[in-house]
Amino acid sequence: MSDPFKHHSSGLESPALGALAVTPSDSTDLATAIRAVTLGGGGTLSFVGVDGATYTTGDLPAGTYALRAIRIRATGTTATDITGWV
Repeated sequence: MSDPFKHHSSGLESPALGALAVTPSDSTDLATAIRAVTLGGGGTLSFVGVDGATYTTGDLPAGTYALRAIRIRATGTTATDITGWV
């Protein structure tokens, strides 16, 4: 299949290029930085942003959220079935 957009640059407002299953970890970074997450089961989310700072959300319902992260932390994360979008 041809890709008519292969010569266009992707911005943060562009559709995701791929996805990865996320296993929260306090010590292991994701294979690649993500631009959004989908939570299959709601809860809190603790993550390390691309700026290196740690953030923790309040209780979130299942859904998709825009954020840039290099790690989803196990400590502070109660959300389940997490997919990262790149």
